[in-house]
Amino acid sequence: MKLTESQMPPKAEAERLSCPVETTLDVIGGRWKVLILRELMQGVQRFNQLHRSLKGITQKMLTQQLRELEEDGLIHREVYSQVPPKVEYSLTEVGETLQPVLQAMHHWGETYSQDRAATQLD
Repeated sequence: MKLTESQMPPKAEAERLSCPVETTLDVIGGRWKVLILRELMQGVQRFNQLHRSLKGITQKMLTQQLRELEEDGLIHREVYSQVPPKVEYSLTEVGETLQPVLQAMHHWGETYSQDRAATQLD
């Protein structure tokens, strides 16, 4: 899937990045973003569901990371006008295109961990 111009990072930022890998890391890098995306790949989630599933993340950090992912077009935030307010997060089409990337990272991490464990036993 090719990204449309509206889904690309801002032009000044895109020019600053030197390669596509750097662009990817800029958008999903850090400790929490990939884990948030992993949770949203399971389906629509509310803020408290995400907070409970991501052990160790503060509410402030989760809010910040969700905002950045939304700004980058990877997630959608749906606000329902009711009392109490209800907010749901889901992946956008662009966010869904990261699934094979995260699967590859998962596979690499498993293989790496197994190889390291085997090397340490020798």
